[in-house]
Amino acid sequence: MQPTFVLVHGAFANSFSFAPLQAELGLLGHRSVAVDLPGHGFAATYPRSYQAPQDLEALATAPGAIKGVTLADNATHLIGILERAKRNGPVILVSHSRGGMTATVAANRRPDLIDRIVYVSAWCPVDLDVSAYYAEPEMAAVDATGPASAMVGNPAELGLLRSNFRTADPGVLAAFKAAFLADGTDDEFMVFLNTFQPDENLDAGTPDDRAQADTWGRIPRTYVRLTDDTSVPLAMQDRMIREGDALTPENPYDVRTLTSSHLKWLVDPAPAARVLADTAALLPSGS
Repeated sequence: MQPTFVLVHGAFANSFSFAPLQAELGLLGHRSVAVDLPGHGFAATYPRSYQAPQDLEALATAPGAIKGVTLADNATHLIGILERAKRNGPVILVSHSRGGMTATVAANRRPDLIDRIVYVSAWCPVDLDVSAYYAEPEMAAVDATGPASAMVGNPAELGLLRSNFRTADPGVLAAFKAAFLADGTDDEFMVFLNTFQPDENLDAGTPDDRAQADTWGRIPRTYVRLTDDTSVPLAMQDRMIREGDALTPENPYDVRTLTSSHLKWLVDPAPAARVLADTAALLPSGS
């Protein structure tokens, strides 16, 4: 039976960024569903003050629909999609970046809905909470000062994270490009930047949201390493692979590698589509 790839986006992103990858998967004969987590996609908030000419003072206090959305909400939404996809046959759950947190919680709760789970430079916490990993040596080279300077408002008061991706500050734009798409052209970077939404939820999970051996650990899994990722460095990706393998040594990661920044694999998706197609071939006969 033909599998369905269920694609989960990262922070400040949405299903739109998967369109080129879905086209490549379709041309290889695979069906896919790109998920918008709660408060993302057409459910996102774009305050009038975010438009040009911008009013940053008003933007700092404008309410956002994603306020109060939790990691548990994200997982519940994803599980609903997995249940529908599973009716049609095997399911391969693919997550990127922060989307790995949602995928992991969903896998903890409903491993029966997932035939293979794929992390593409995505967070899969095992030994620590995601927020704690940022203090670890593997993240020491990450320069968060530029992107942090684009943050607007007080997250505690807004109840969400808000970033001004429509800034014209050349220093901030250069920092964003270095963090996300250093191997892309300036035009590719600006196009991708304009697919981002300004708001993201605050909930980064708890120890209960880490990968669990008796549920998540039963699912066959693949980790796709992105060699040139400066947002989730290769050293951190490799650490998550090691921790997952140590948790369930009888079910280690199938590891693949792409030469890519954090986002280039979505801008130039043909190699990633071929890797994902290979993971479909790993499904047991008769899945």
